[in-house]
Amino acid sequence: MRLYEDSYKQKGLRRQLVETIRQKGITDENVLTAIGNIPRHYFLDTAFEGIAYEDRAFPIGEGQTISQPYTVAYQSQLLELKPYEKVLEIGTGSAYQACVLGELKVNLFTIERQKKLFDKVKQFPFKAKYSTIKFFYGDGYEGLPTYAPFDKVLVTAAAPQIPEKLLQQMKVGGKMVIPVGGQDVQRMLRITKMSDTEFDQEMFDNFSFVPMLAGKSS
Repeated sequence: MRLYEDSYKQKGLRRQLVETIRQKGITDENVLTAIGNIPRHYFLDTAFEGIAYEDRAFPIGEGQTISQPYTVAYQSQLLELKPYEKVLEIGTGSAYQACVLGELKVNLFTIERQKKLFDKVKQFPFKAKYSTIKFFYGDGYEGLPTYAPFDKVLVTAAAPQIPEKLLQQMKVGGKMVIPVGGQDVQRMLRITKMSDTEFDQEMFDNFSFVPMLAGKSS
């Protein structure tokens, strides 16, 4: 069984990572604190432990990645989260982003379509720290209508267009942060639901995410 240890060296590397992200333009102190509190090396294969605090993405299996910490912080900052808000996350992956949101004290509902990744996260002991996170195996394009409406929606994969069902599951006044575009590059969007039929769209920087796929994968 793997031992989860957080050494002084790793904590020091994490502080350096937080400063790197701050210098890149992240200003939300709550988000920076959350990144600083979470031992990212827990979420990676032990082969990556020595480089876990570099500001880059790493493979986690099933063609998926753990996102670059800057990207995690960027999306989290755009959501403008408040404690106890009800948040839907599409794409649990390693659960690193989910735990950042857990640190921000939101009530999180997170969906993963890859059964192997979902099962791996289910057995991940660190997630027990966050009682406000609920994990689901399902199709991100369908969302979670049973638990809607949500204050915020976060999509952590590249969508060719904004999924209509996710818009329907937002509260009026709610926000969605989602990368939209082709396979190589996407534009980060923030959608605010002004009414049941009206949406405001803001455009931010370009990123590169793995594609958002429909259905569930066993």
